[in-house]
Amino acid sequence: MKKVLILGSTGSIGVNSLNVIREHPEKFVVAGLTANSNIDLLEKQIREFNPKVVSVRDKNNAEELAKRLDNSIEILSGDEGILTAVLNSDYDILIGAMVGFSGLLPTIEAIKKGKRIALANKETLVVAGEIVTGLVAEYNAEIIPVDSEHSAIYQCLIGENLKEVEKIILTASGGPFLNKEKSFFETATVAEALNHPNWKMGNKITIDSATMMNKGLEVIEAHWLFGLPAEKIEVVIHPQSIIHSLVQFQDGSIKAQLGLPDMKLPIQYALSFPERFNNSFIRTKLPSIQSFTFFEPDLNKFECLNLAYQALKNGGNSPCILNAANEVAVEKFLSGLIKFSDISKIINEALNKIEHQTNPNLDEIIECDKITRDFVKTNF
Repeated sequence: MKKVLILGSTGSIGVNSLNVIREHPEKFVVAGLTANSNIDLLEKQIREFNPKVVSVRDKNNAEELAKRLDNSIEILSGDEGILTAVLNSDYDILIGAMVGFSGLLPTIEAIKKGKRIALANKETLVVAGEIVTGLVAEYNAEIIPVDSEHSAIYQCLIGENLKEVEKIILTASGGPFLNKEKSFFETATVAEALNHPNWKMGNKITIDSATMMNKGLEVIEAHWLFGLPAEKIEVVIHPQSIIHSLVQFQDGSIKAQLGLPDMKLPIQYALSFPERFNNSFIRTKLPSIQSFTFFEPDLNKFECLNLAYQALKNGGNSPCILNAANEVAVEKFLSGLIKFSDISKIINEALNKIEHQTNPNLDEIIECDKITRDFVKTNF
């Protein structure tokens, strides 16, 4: 029985993680859950899975949750509550499903405990990839990606020599605005941007898909996961979202991983590796799909993807600036304070205006994140 601690249990990845654990009660037990604000769903999860520890973002929500439950469960709150859960809980695998920069420090603490990290929080590697990968090696921890694209690459590389990889190819759905002109971005509504054609995800990641920043962040994450330079990481639009990513080798052959757009599959793989567990999930039937199509992304239209490539090439704190500016800009768009087209403009302005650091340490990355957020909140 593997004990699993889930950071972000009420979000899309967290809910699907619990679906996987529910599928395999003889393999996994829930050690702990953390959530942001959805205490109604969290309460249901607690009653079903009986974790030893729980943490929620807001202290008032923690107190309300405590009133609903008996005293046998430890209920923590705030950032310190999440860190306490990571530091003191008894678990084998951490599922990092928190959204954004907030997932960085808890993940680092789990790495220092030598745990397996089933990583869905791509921002951890985006903003501090060099530090995180160094700690993984130092503490003999393990990162197995949960993002469907990186899971696909990971699976395609099993048994292969990384030196023989010519390039990796990350597929992108193109999001809800694939067939819209760039001029449409000036009037795109929140509801339109959240109407993803293939995946059901949280609001932030769905907007990132619409701007293709999600794919840009995945390019940076892939650089750190697989040790490949930007020029060996290609993005291809594949609207069907069946081929999750591909690896091309130096002899010209290509390996791909296919499956329905269902996050339970990469989550289960990260939990069960190196085994593959049987399950009752819906199977892919290729005749019903009929055809696959592929397009090169328009970097002029999807400027956020281009900005991510630039940030990766610039290195240092540039990916941190990119990520922080994007998180605040997306919040502003979701709140109706800016236009969809302003997101990329704000990120570009932050990259140009905030001081570049070549080799930041963790404290400097945390400070850079704060400076960038303050810059965007104050100026836009």
